[in-house]
Amino acid sequence: MRKPLNALVTGGGGFLGGTIVRKLIERGDTVRSFSRGDYSELEKLGVEQIRGDLNDPAALEKACDGVDLVFHVAAKAGVWGKYEDYYQANTVGTENVIQACQANNIETLVYTSSPSVIFDGTDMAGVDESVPYPNHYHAFYPQTKAMAERRVIKAAAKGLKTVSLRPHLIWGPGDLHFAPRILARAKKLRIVGSGTNMIDTIYIDNAADAHLQAADRLRVSDDIAGRVYFISQDDPINLWEMINAILHAGGKPPVTRHISQKTARRAGAFLEFIYRSFRLPAEPRMTRFLAAELGTSHWFDISAAKRDFGYKPEISTEEGLQRLAQWLSSKEFKHAVN
Repeated sequence: MRKPLNALVTGGGGFLGGTIVRKLIERGDTVRSFSRGDYSELEKLGVEQIRGDLNDPAALEKACDGVDLVFHVAAKAGVWGKYEDYYQANTVGTENVIQACQANNIETLVYTSSPSVIFDGTDMAGVDESVPYPNHYHAFYPQTKAMAERRVIKAAAKGLKTVSLRPHLIWGPGDLHFAPRILARAKKLRIVGSGTNMIDTIYIDNAADAHLQAADRLRVSDDIAGRVYFISQDDPINLWEMINAILHAGGKPPVTRHISQKTARRAGAFLEFIYRSFRLPAEPRMTRFLAAELGTSHWFDISAAKRDFGYKPEISTEEGLQRLAQWLSSKEFKHAVN
């Protein structure tokens, strides 16, 4: 019989973090969340909540006291913003988590990374974890996440058993960012390039399951310590079919109009210049990084995750979209976005 564990989840109030928390609770573990706010959903689950910032080493060290393992999920996401903000949250914040684990003699750290850390702006079809980091990034998010991932890998050489997971485009019920942004921009969306590019996605429960499976493997064996893994639906899908499926689930018409990738890149570069020059507070509708993401294929070989810790997506894309449609039509969603 498995012994219940004491787990800390950074970003426990978020989409992925909250799902990891719920699954830990369901299997009998005790969970503590470290976030910048308080969440009624976590309170209902009986989760201990500690408010704090990733840039506060003392707060993190206190949060790690008495913990068996840490899931570091919290991060600053997005394609636009100040470098220092991304660096402090993603890179320095991760360093602080690592140090807090070491100070409390915690053996296991599961880090939520991103496939964007190896994205170089070109098609990536069926690539595996051997792909190197690029020499240049067009956005601060992947740049600072890559810096953080390197630090997590390095920490494994100093005795902390770590694993870095790279989920791509997490979606599903409870998502207040990816799907709602698509629905909000439905009338302004354009197919970038030929519209034939294939991508990976991952349903929220599958992403959370992978985190728990990797942690369980780390707890009993050192053989995956310091490794990185792509995780996905294992079912590459045309990007625009996926976007249109989400639009359909939300009762919106499909995207049909096109724009060339070259035009999208030029528009992105121009808007980046304008927004930086005039220090506009909002996010540009297009950036060079976003143009590349929308116009290229990026799907990955997840054989390593299957082999090393038994990952298998239990919820299919079709079933996930059905669940998403139900949630998007619910009062819960309408209340959350209003």
